Amino acid sequence: MGLLPVFLVASSCKTVPVTGRKQLNLVPNSLITNLSFSAYDSVLKISPTLGSYDERAQMVTRVGSKIQLAVETYMQQNNMSKELKNFKWEFNTINENIVNAWCMPGGKVVVYTGLLPVTQNETALAVVMGHEIAHAIARHGNERMSESLLINLGGLVLEEALKNKKQETQFLFLGLYMVGSNLALALPNSRMQESEADKLGLIFMSMAGYNPEEAVPFWQRMASVTKNKTPEFLSTHPSDETRIKKLSALVPEIKSTYFKQQSPQ
Repeated sequence: MGLLPVFLVASSCKTVPVTGRKQLNLVPNSLITNLSFSAYDSVLKISPTLGSYDERAQMVTRVGSKIQLAVETYMQQNNMSKELKNFKWEFNTINENIVNAWCMPGGKVVVYTGLLPVTQNETALAVVMGHEIAHAIARHGNERMSESLLINLGGLVLEEALKNKKQETQFLFLGLYMVGSNLALALPNSRMQESEADKLGLIFMSMAGYNPEEAVPFWQRMASVTKNKTPEFLSTHPSDETRIKKLSALVPEIKSTYFKQQSPQ
């Protein structure tokens, strides 16, 4: 790598909101959110999205709205509200038997109905949505796309990559989220990003009034659904056992610091 790309990388390191970790952010947030909004609309056009009258969709919107308020409150309290200026929150439920949920940059959230038998209750749904929203707050999508830009575009100067290679840039974004006719799943994040989202998700759900203790039994249920899958050393995700152990250690402190005693509807 030449001196210019090295300088580009060095000058493009940002600090993750809340955690303070340094990360690579080559792509302007305004660009990545525009790509996100376009991709999100494309997914909804080709997917069986539940109407607002459906109780499942109402629950997803209710949980999402509470976590949104918690995120906005937290960021305001910590003088980071500017990090949310490109967010246009939206919560939708897709009626497909897929055990997943995701949040694209800019606060665009989807929950699949196939996840709901695993969550079983509103608090466990908050565990998942808090985790996925945390990925967006921590700009993990930008970080992953920046890394892909360096790899796939050969370390080109950002301005050239975005101005002269718009199609490649869009393909990189779509590739990160695998947006297709029957599949709209986020590719695996790094173990560090997953652990970061676990912690931030617990904070956000707690501030929204959901007991973070539900995280452990939820991930235990998820482990039973995904058993006999890829072992940890072959995956970017932490193993179920590792994740549950870390969450068990985090919950007491986060609950005592952030949990507001209120009963979710």
